[in-house]
Amino acid sequence: MSAIASATTPGTQQVQRIQHRKKPRSAIILSGTAWVVGILFVLPVLWMVLTSFHSEPDAAKNPPALFAPLSVEGYKTFFDSGPWPPLLNSLTASVLSTVLVLLLAFPAAYALSIKPVKKWTDVLFFFLSTKMLPVVAGLLPLYLFAQAVNVLDNIWYLLILYTSMNLPIVVWMLRSFLAEVPVEMLEAAQLDGAGLIRTLRSIIAPVVLPGIAAAALISFIFSWNELLFARVLTGTAAQTAPVFLTGFVTSQGLFLAKVCAASLVVSLPVLIAGFAAQDKLVQGLSLGAVR
Repeated sequence: MSAIASATTPGTQQVQRIQHRKKPRSAIILSGTAWVVGILFVLPVLWMVLTSFHSEPDAAKNPPALFAPLSVEGYKTFFDSGPWPPLLNSLTASVLSTVLVLLLAFPAAYALSIKPVKKWTDVLFFFLSTKMLPVVAGLLPLYLFAQAVNVLDNIWYLLILYTSMNLPIVVWMLRSFLAEVPVEMLEAAQLDGAGLIRTLRSIIAPVVLPGIAAAALISFIFSWNELLFARVLTGTAAQTAPVFLTGFVTSQGLFLAKVCAASLVVSLPVLIAGFAAQDKLVQGLSLGAVR
């Protein structure tokens, strides 16, 4: 036995050394690929930031004037143009629609995962089918309806539209998160006499909190970035930040530095929300992906 062990030991050690050499190489390749992909995604954002601090003539040069003098002219023009009402409208519609989406999607996801209703798969695919219709196809009916009931240029109408647009996606996301909740926890809650509301609030919600944060962030981003409905259904009173941003694109004169400055400022709420919830976002997406 000792002879066999001594005979096989060198071969085993050689295999282990080969595997040990392979692991760092693959890790270096994966790390390098991740860095390249990350740089490709971040590079346009960095270029936008740099362009926003240039004057209009320098921003419009071809080839670009990389080391041109810095200027805050674009930011001054943006803040002098009165951006606060559109930013407030976007914040109101995005935050309130996200809250409504969570309040409606959480019990719906519970009914489709932990306590599945009859033909729950048909319900899920019906939710998904609502996202297959091109947005522009429903634009004219929504405009005519808003005109008939006198809700054009109304931020509350946009809030309802954003809620209905994001609800199917959030239901699908939350259902995948709730499917990971251990059944034993729910059975223990029932034995303790906990009702449905208390079970949802005190037991299920803390467990899937990262998933809720991920769904809320995605709903907020979709609402904040929406342009088509806001462009057609609003005027001046309910104008949102993306619509206000398009006003800097003109057919006369230079506008690239002003557009980059305005784009950066309008993107800040989404960037801040994503940075603040990045841990919850990663945990939530991982929770929904692991089965």
